[in-house]
Amino acid sequence: MDIQLITKTLVVWARLSTLDQGRGSALTLDDGRNSFDGIVYSELAARRWMAGSDGFRRTRREQAEWPQETAKPAETVCLAISYTRDRIAIYRNGAPYAAYPIQNPHSFGEDSKVVFGLRHLTAADRDRCLAAEILEARIYPVALSPKQIAALQPGDVGDSEPYAWWVFADGEIRDRAGRFAEHLIVGEAAVRNGALQLPGGSSYVVAARSGTFSRGLAVSAGNQPSDVAPARALRARLLADPHRPRYHFVTPEGACMPFDPNGAIHWQGQYHLGFIFQDERGHCWGHASSPDLLHWRLQPPMLAPNPGDVDRGIFSGNTFVDREGRAVALYHGVGAGNCIATSTDADLKTWQKLPSNPIVPIPKKGDAGFGKYESWDPHGWFENDTYYAVFGGGNPTLFRGKELDRWEYVGPLLAKELPGVDDDEDISCPDLFRLGDKHILLCISHRRGCRYYIGRFDGTQFHAESHHRMNWPGGTCFAPESLLDDRGRRIFWAWVLDLRPRHAGIAAGWSGVMTLPRVLDLDARGEMTIRPAEELNALRFGEQRQQNIQLDEKLQLFPELSGSCLELSVTAELGTARSVSLEVRRSPDGEESTVVTYDHERGVLAIDTSRASLDPRIVSRTFCMRANDSNPEVTVQEAPFRLRDGETLALRVFLDASILEVFANDRQCVTQRIYPMRQDSLGIGLRSVGKARATSLVGWQMRPTMPW
Repeated sequence: MDIQLITKTLVVWARLSTLDQGRGSALTLDDGRNSFDGIVYSELAARRWMAGSDGFRRTRREQAEWPQETAKPAETVCLAISYTRDRIAIYRNGAPYAAYPIQNPHSFGEDSKVVFGLRHLTAADRDRCLAAEILEARIYPVALSPKQIAALQPGDVGDSEPYAWWVFADGEIRDRAGRFAEHLIVGEAAVRNGALQLPGGSSYVVAARSGTFSRGLAVSAGNQPSDVAPARALRARLLADPHRPRYHFVTPEGACMPFDPNGAIHWQGQYHLGFIFQDERGHCWGHASSPDLLHWRLQPPMLAPNPGDVDRGIFSGNTFVDREGRAVALYHGVGAGNCIATSTDADLKTWQKLPSNPIVPIPKKGDAGFGKYESWDPHGWFENDTYYAVFGGGNPTLFRGKELDRWEYVGPLLAKELPGVDDDEDISCPDLFRLGDKHILLCISHRRGCRYYIGRFDGTQFHAESHHRMNWPGGTCFAPESLLDDRGRRIFWAWVLDLRPRHAGIAAGWSGVMTLPRVLDLDARGEMTIRPAEELNALRFGEQRQQNIQLDEKLQLFPELSGSCLELSVTAELGTARSVSLEVRRSPDGEESTVVTYDHERGVLAIDTSRASLDPRIVSRTFCMRANDSNPEVTVQEAPFRLRDGETLALRVFLDASILEVFANDRQCVTQRIYPMRQDSLGIGLRSVGKARATSLVGWQMRPTMPW
């Protein structure tokens, strides 16, 4: 039988944002049926703490003699309220603050909730939440003695075991006692800088037993379905997250790992993009469609493991059109091998898996294919009355067939490997397509991230002529996927992994971001060009323009161009300068800043994230997904790039909350995740080593495209 909390002690360490506020609570225990006890600030008397309760039944109304709060915003105050059956005692920083008898003690059962910020769950004035930082909070199932309360210290629970205990220094909301396993974050409440940040207004947090929010938590009056309030709360939470991108494609909700783009196709006038996400069934393909590459409508999941299917999850693959005009999804079925599903829907909402799946099972020891190929990460297409498929992995191979359910092994995909590719780099998430008079093999290695080969495919093998990276140590650009649209453009996306710890993405309620849509082509030299899709221009507003800026070692700031969601265009003539640098997301004192540099002497385009975030959890590492590999911290991602003789430097820089993409002269692109913590880290600056001239600096604010 769970403890019935009649005698108890509520404890919280808090920093008030301002003394002149009222009616919010630092910590409330609520039974969900209109009764509550809480540590409430300045409701009945200005700048006083009190034991808030339903109908003031356990609250003393006469508070004029109680000391007023004088703590400064950076000063931590410890409040504790002990409850017995007939008395309440309030303590501030371990010293007695107020005490009085009560006649109506309340028993709180196992279905009770805990609230931070909001006075109680049925409060009508939800816009009067406490504005404060909560560093730690506890609930004890006993009335602690004055001596025990005086001895309380953060991080040390003392000689009595807490009933519930929150410490936010690890960057997440978690009851260490394990009783309140679910947390509903409303408005702009968030964990940052080792504390629960409550900005006031309508921002608060509710903690409850496991399963509460899936059943629906009634936090307001009305006749809404039980899942409406949690859905609204999650939406508000995601909208308020300063690190959630506004105009990149982001997971609708949930921490997706992996979040590979898959199944991209232009079909009957619409762009379709699949993406891996996880639910109670396992790995699935989500599905979104768009008329313009910008605004995406979520559709029902494209593919999922269903009862009776041979696959236990849906991993990477692609979509193409077969000889009968159907859309064909070729994918890796977890635990089974490579599989196929087809659709003829105008919106691609319904898919039928082949009864013969897997088309090629995972080879087992003793099978003819064991050691010859892996049934892994397929990419297929239809050409000259034949189906072709690349099977990825450490030994990439080619398959072909005349029918979708009958495939034959052809042989190794690569005619030869090239210098600069490590022996243990696999070819996963492959994407083979014609571009101009060449073929491109776009792929990843799990050790190094996104990359591509330029060469020639002769129907039986790919003959690589050159190899290029799209991700470098310190970056997380991964899992590319492309489509050919009705204008003949080859457009691709990639998943850009989170640099936050896994638990931080889970606590935030989301993790999963795609790059902007990029258009690939070959120039007259046979080199790849990479451009942001021109549709992005429609998002621009609030243009600010500077011209003929003389640059040297002194940083020049441009306050009118500041922001967290921007497009910047920089053109510069280097003259005798060795390098030109653009600073973005800079705080006024430079404590936080991300630096984009073109180093002409070394021939590199670099993003320096050594001061990008004050969050100690953010660590850029050499890309590696194998636990036994060396993985040192890398704070400067460097890509090869050099201006040609007489060429002007032309940068297009896209900032969107926590993602940064830098395009240089349509020939190189560097992608990075950044997580500035300061709200004033919005500045833009330019400098050079040696004399240079920025002929133009143009900035636009960017309209959001995500619904939340």
